[in-house]
Amino acid sequence: GVTGLAYSAHPSAAQVMAEVVAGTAREHPGTRVWAEHRIGALAVGDSALEVAVAAAHRTEAFAACSALVDRIKASVPIWKRESFADGQHTWVGLDA
Repeated sequence: GVTGLAYSAHPSAAQVMAEVVAGTAREHPGTRVWAEHRIGALAVGDSALEVAVAAAHRTEAFAACSALVDRIKASVPIWKRESFADGQHTWVGLDA
C-alpha cells in the first residue's frame, strides 16, 4: 500500500486556483467559496485539499462544492507522488 504522499505545484498553481475559485463563485450566485491545497510531504490520511462553501441553502452549497473540487482536480497544476512500501513510487495528476 501507499506509505507516503508528496504534492508538488507549478508556479502558476496559486493563480489558477484563485481563478477556479472566483469562477465557481460567479457560476453559483449567492455562494461564498474558498479552497486551499497543501503542498509538500503529507502522511497517508492527511487532508490535501480543503474547501469551504457557504450558501443560503445546502443544495446550492453542495453543487458549488462539487463543481469546485472537480475543477480544481482538472485545472490546477498540482501533482501527487505516491510512495509504496517496496520503495517504488508513482506520480498522479501529471496531465493537469
